[in-house]
Amino acid sequence: AGFIKSPLSQKRLTQDSVELYCEAIGNPIPEIQWWFEGNDPNETYAQLWDGARQDRVKINATYNLHSTSTISIANLTGDDSGMYECRASNDPDRNHLSKSPKVKWIRSQANVFVIERPEIHTSVIESSDKLILSCNISAPHPIITGHKWIHKEKILEQDENTGAFTSYTIDGKKEEHSGIYECIYEANPQIIGQVNISVSPQVTAYKKSEHGNEGDTGVLTCKNPSFPAVTSWSWHKSGHGLLENASGRYIIKSSGNKTELRILKLDIEQDTGDYFCNGTNSYGSGDATVNLRVRSRLAALWPFLGIVAEVLVLVTIIFIYEKRRKPDEVPDDDDGGSAPLKSNATNHKDKNVRQRNAN
Repeated sequence: AGFIKSPLSQKRLTQDSVELYCEAIGNPIPEIQWWFEGNDPNETYAQLWDGARQDRVKINATYNLHSTSTISIANLTGDDSGMYECRASNDPDRNHLSKSPKVKWIRSQANVFVIERPEIHTSVIESSDKLILSCNISAPHPIITGHKWIHKEKILEQDENTGAFTSYTIDGKKEEHSGIYECIYEANPQIIGQVNISVSPQVTAYKKSEHGNEGDTGVLTCKNPSFPAVTSWSWHKSGHGLLENASGRYIIKSSGNKTELRILKLDIEQDTGDYFCNGTNSYGSGDATVNLRVRSRLAALWPFLGIVAEVLVLVTIIFIYEKRRKPDEVPDDDDGGSAPLKSNATNHKDKNVRQRNAN
C-alpha cells in the first residue's frame, strides 16, 4: 500500500470544525484507519471511530479503485489538539488479534492546533441616516494582516490594516439594510465576527392587487425581506376578521419569511375585498394589504362578444345602405351614355333651322 494524498496540518479556533483527508492505493485495496495522540506526554495513540468524542467525530471512507477516507471533528475544544495519523494496510492479518501483520501499517501524520477563540465585541450605531458597524477583537489573538466586511457572500470592503478594531459605514436606515454582516480578521486561523442589524418585519405583498375567476382558487402571497425571520404569520379579511385553516375554504401555508393564503371556490360576493397579512418576530410586527377582485366566469368572453357585436352592427349598416341606394346612382356604361345626348342636340339644332326658313 502507498499514499496518494496525505492529511495536512491545520490551525483552528475552538468551536470551529476541522477536516482531514487521506487517500491510499494498493493491491488488494488497503484499509484506512485514523489514530490520535494528544499533547499530554503520557497520552498514547488511540484509534478513532465514527461517532467518537460524543458524536463529534465523523469518518467517511470509500473503497473502489483505491481507498479514500475523511475524518471531520465538529465543535473543537483544546483537547482536540494533537497528532492525527492516517494508517493504511492491505495485509490479510492486519487486524488479527494474535498474529502480527507481515506488512506493517504505513502512516501519514498531521498536527491539528486548536487555539482559544478570542472574544469579538460588536456594535451598531445609528447616526444621521447612517449605520456604523464595528468589531473589536480581544487579546490574545493571532497576527492580523487585514480585514474584510461581507454581507450575503458579497465583499463590501477590505483593507490590509493590522489593528484589532475595524468598522464599516452604511448610508441609510436600518430597516433598509437589516441582515447578518461578517467582520473577518485575516489571520492564521481566520477569525470571523458577526454583526446583526435586526428590525421588526418589513412585510410586503407579492402583488398589491390580485384577480381570480369565480369558482377557481385564489392565491395571495406576502413576504418579509428583513432580518430576523418572521416567527408567526396571520391573515385577516376586511369585515370578516381572522382567517384560519379550520374554516375549510381557507388554506394558510407559512414558512420563515413567506406566507400564502389559498381561497377555495372563489365567490364574487363573499371573497372580493381587502386582505391583511401580518408577520411578527421578537422585534415587533408588520403587515401588508392585498386587494382581491373576483370576476365572473363569463368575464373573459366580454371582449369577444363586443367584437362580434361591432361586426354585426357594421354588416347591418352596409346592408341597409345598399338597399336604399337609387337606381340613377348606378354608373352608366361607356356604350350607351354619350351617344343619345349627341343625337338629341343635333335634332334640336335642325328644328331651329327649319323654323327660321319658314319665317
